[in-house]
Amino acid sequence: MIDLGWIGVWLLVFGAAVILVELILAGIWSVRIANRSRVLRVRLMSEQAQLRSAVERMNESLVEMQVLWQPYRRLLRWLGHPLTIALMQSFARRRAAAR
Repeated sequence: MIDLGWIGVWLLVFGAAVILVELILAGIWSVRIANRSRVLRVRLMSEQAQLRSAVERMNESLVEMQVLWQPYRRLLRWLGHPLTIALMQSFARRRAAAR
């Protein structure tokens, strides 16, 4: 007859072996994840640098555009006034009614 005490020992050894295999797999996966995260971090930093430079160029363009539109600022203010808009709409209605 089989000694039942040895079954427990073999189950303990088998369980320890399974745990050891899981630890090895977890270590390998952790190293892969760490390597991928480093690659992604480098890619993200380069994308952020490109984004910052694009925002800086856009701000420079906005400043330049404000300087270029400065002589027309008063005209744009007049054209955006509600009474001017109403007058233009009135002219458009009259023109449409005359056709």
